[in-house]
Amino acid sequence: MEIKVKDVIQVCNARLATGNEDIVCDNFSKDTRTIEEGDIYIGIKGENFDGNTLYEQAFERGAKACILQGIEVSEEIKNRYNDRAIILVDDTIKALQQIATYKRSLYNIPVIAITGSVGKTSTKDIIASVVAEQYKVLKTQGNLNNHIGVPLTILGLKDHEALVVEMGMNNLGEISVLTKIAKPDIAVITNVGTSHIGNLGSRENILKAKLEILDGLREGGTLIINNDNDLLNLWNKERGAEAGTFNVVTYGIDNDSCYAAESIELAENSSKFEVEINGETTEINVPVGGKHFVYNALSAVAVGAKLGIPAQKIKQGIENFELTKSRMEIVKLEGGATIVNDCYNANYDSMRAAIEYLAKTNSSRKIAVLGDMLELGKFSNELHTKVGEEVAKNKIDILVTVGEMGKVIAGTARKLDVETYEYDSNDEAVIKIKEILKPNDVVLIKASNGMKFKCIVEKLVENSAEEALKQ
Repeated sequence: MEIKVKDVIQVCNARLATGNEDIVCDNFSKDTRTIEEGDIYIGIKGENFDGNTLYEQAFERGAKACILQGIEVSEEIKNRYNDRAIILVDDTIKALQQIATYKRSLYNIPVIAITGSVGKTSTKDIIASVVAEQYKVLKTQGNLNNHIGVPLTILGLKDHEALVVEMGMNNLGEISVLTKIAKPDIAVITNVGTSHIGNLGSRENILKAKLEILDGLREGGTLIINNDNDLLNLWNKERGAEAGTFNVVTYGIDNDSCYAAESIELAENSSKFEVEINGETTEINVPVGGKHFVYNALSAVAVGAKLGIPAQKIKQGIENFELTKSRMEIVKLEGGATIVNDCYNANYDSMRAAIEYLAKTNSSRKIAVLGDMLELGKFSNELHTKVGEEVAKNKIDILVTVGEMGKVIAGTARKLDVETYEYDSNDEAVIKIKEILKPNDVVLIKASNGMKFKCIVEKLVENSAEEALKQ
């Protein structure tokens, strides 16, 4: 399954400026800061810098080949690095995707692709944990789910027996590109909500964007969908002409589905339900709280069953899974309070789910620290207002907000008699949280990633450690 420099040249219609065509390309990197000995460096031109200009740094750190665009290679450079390789292409991002497409073609293994408005990363984690009970799995690290992250994930394939890859998007056409590279055997759509509605204009367009995952689905492949999502449910009933080109498997709680959760028991840090797998009723224990994680677990049940993984292994994989950091991460502070760190990203659907989770926690007070949800465009005011209504509806004791749209959340909640504090900066919010925090409080911290709420979590953890040392 080796890829050599000469393969890269052929696949990308590239030119070898210097070096050996037989160099093996096994590890790829786009970051000179983390590059390791023997890596292949790909120069990516970003908004603020051009990685193509950093190739000498890559060589100094041990890269054995560099793939570059827009660079003039002097005779001096050619002579200096003639034991390495410099490959010149018209577009390094396109080249990265072409190499990944080629690498995918070398592997006859099950590929599972996941997309959706909410819960992609946690669903990816729980599915990968189930698949890992029977296969050696490569999965997307963190949320490297875009036009660069997906190809880099695929290029990490070595002796793996299955691939679980997450696919994100901001606009129409983006998932189509990714799925044609990954060519999944199984595609999962977790839901269709409001994330990126500012770019796409409507939930119907978001549905259209998510369904692009079918563009690369192998013939006869399987699409697994959340049947409780209104738009996915309706689409499945009306898809008509597409029937027969792929199989559809459904999961849900409220609607009749192929995999339906029964006898659900929701606890603060876990949940339990029963589901029929291959005619056998199996009790599933999910090590994370919240109804939305029952849905995530159901999707993993559907994937595991499709791959022929026995029910007990599916059960074990779900019970053993670990969340990616900053997603419903439970952090116990030294003083006795608990943080629910869900600050990686936010849209209305995930905000509502997190607030509902907070409401069900066994705590003396429930505190929500919420910030702006980004990329909502003309829908921003409406959706932030709805978040404020959810805060009141779920009887959250105290609301702390940061940001311009956070003020909309706060204003709505205040009118509905919620004790509310609103701030312009994270530092101001931290001061207030430290002032009001008591033992046995549970604090939900959530906003879009651009709000940098991770800093709030870090400062509260640091403060609790300092206070503990004083005692």
